[in-house]
Amino acid sequence: MAVMKLWSMLLLMGLLAHASAQMDFFTSIGQMTDLINTEKDLVISLKDYILAEESKLEQIKKWANKLDHLTATATKDPEEYLGHPINAFKLMKRLNTEWNELENLVLKDMSEEFISNLTLQRQYFPTDEDQTGAAKALLRLQDTYNLDTDTISRGNLPGVKCESFLTAEDCFELGKIAYSEADYYHTELWMEQALRQLDDGEESSVDKVSVLDYLSYALYQQGNLNKAVELTKKLLLLDPEHQRANGNLKYFQYILSTEDDNNSSSKEESQPKESSKTAKKKSSVDYVPERKKYEKLCRGEGLKMTPRREKKLFCRYYSGNKNPRYIVGPVKQEDEWDRPRIVRFLDIISNEEIAKIKELAKPRLRRATISNPITGVLETAHYRISKSAWLSSYEHPVIERINQRIQDLTGLDVSTAEELQVANYGMGGQYEPHFDFARKDEPDAFKELGTGNRVATWLFYMSDVSAGGATVFPEVGAAVWPRKGTAVFWYNLFKSGEGDYSTRHAACPVLVGNKWVSNKWIHERGQEFRRPCSLSEQD
Repeated sequence: MAVMKLWSMLLLMGLLAHASAQMDFFTSIGQMTDLINTEKDLVISLKDYILAEESKLEQIKKWANKLDHLTATATKDPEEYLGHPINAFKLMKRLNTEWNELENLVLKDMSEEFISNLTLQRQYFPTDEDQTGAAKALLRLQDTYNLDTDTISRGNLPGVKCESFLTAEDCFELGKIAYSEADYYHTELWMEQALRQLDDGEESSVDKVSVLDYLSYALYQQGNLNKAVELTKKLLLLDPEHQRANGNLKYFQYILSTEDDNNSSSKEESQPKESSKTAKKKSSVDYVPERKKYEKLCRGEGLKMTPRREKKLFCRYYSGNKNPRYIVGPVKQEDEWDRPRIVRFLDIISNEEIAKIKELAKPRLRRATISNPITGVLETAHYRISKSAWLSSYEHPVIERINQRIQDLTGLDVSTAEELQVANYGMGGQYEPHFDFARKDEPDAFKELGTGNRVATWLFYMSDVSAGGATVFPEVGAAVWPRKGTAVFWYNLFKSGEGDYSTRHAACPVLVGNKWVSNKWIHERGQEFRRPCSLSEQD
């Protein structure tokens, strides 16, 4: 009984550990570290429970050995044994008292403390939605960075320090989640990977029948009927009584025969069908117009800076147009792009300042929102996946000092700017192509602030990123890569007040690592004399 209870506990912990490993794609890495500590605490609690059970079993074992010896002696000649008054007394004592004590020991529940701890910690566990989100984030990374399933399954990602891999069961779960989203393209890829690993002899709780069931139907949904029939037949060799497979096979064969009849009756020569490989189509649930350009830039491809233009980019010491604070100690500035002009400031925020900002932000991190262009209401969106918090200058001298630094180096008034926004992008964290400024069809976007449109963006990089996580500008083919301690700056509006549509940008998904940024959106109000208007629309 105790052994069965122990195995039940181990199985439960295995499932919980699996759920924790999948984790929330809405959650920041900073907050996920708390879950690592939670899991560690539960493992310690589980080990304590195992030790308690082992101690209990050891006591019972000693009892069994002692009683085995006594009964072996007594049963040889019971009358002679009981003729000794001490033996008679001890027999009465054992049956009346000691066996009751042994019964209580066997019935004692050693798992109470562990179950109590588990119940307490369960409130912090990820949900089904979180696990689905993490799976979708992994699929997004697969598409953005052109990774094949075998590369991901083996954990062969750039910049990784911790070895990790996916089991056949993990691959099967990814395929199932894609299937539940009607994403048959990824269903096929991950069910094929699960099948390969099973064919290679990997031991798994998942069987080939289940994998082939999903895979054949995913192929059918993508129009590859011949392959669907082939795999369904393979499934039925393993399980001839599989009801759904038998029904599917008849249906697939019927459709094929119908197509053959139509083809034979047609006089026009039909074009050969595409192979399974070329017929695959990615899910377009989260389609954006510049998806291909955006993803190429995320991979470091498709950059449009010619050598001739690149020669015109310089690095310099910058005093903020002779700002008194920086005349003696100017900062290092370098050009990242010419049109739109994007500049990077180096060593502009210290490790100590970064640590303080993260410390202030972590307790407040919440799912990042966007302003609905029609209603103006803040809401979450699938294309912006990060956690963010807002910090005011009065909260800590570091925030006030940083705001002053931005004002000194840009020459713009930050008193009407938005609060410092701190964002953390965890697994697959991204922000798809967007504008920071409000377009003409969004007149009420910043109405509540009463400070006009967003004239400029200042973006601090507060961490290095092992792989991925670039800030890209699809309209112009620019990519800016995170470098801890630096900041980039650009104007969203021309001097005329018209929006600069070339500043449409995106935060690429983080492939490996943890991306911390903080940004300041500077508004029009207060810049009347700092950045005078121009009559030219594109000036």
